[in-house]
Amino acid sequence: MGGYGMGGGGLFLMLILAALVVIPFWRLLPKFGIPSWVSLVAIIPLGALVLLWVMAFRDKLDGGRG
Repeated sequence: MGGYGMGGGGLFLMLILAALVVIPFWRLLPKFGIPSWVSLVAIIPLGALVLLWVMAFRDKLDGGRG
């Protein structure tokens, strides 16, 4: 019986965890010259890791802006 996954409580928990990941990226990405909406990529598995790499090596991608 049942077996419908996590239920309403699990969905709420996943929304909270998604917000905890997306909000810091939303605030940080404009400082790296990347639009805020790109932070939604962090919801995708491994998306946050890709964004961290892009932020870490942004100066290399721009040709060493100083």
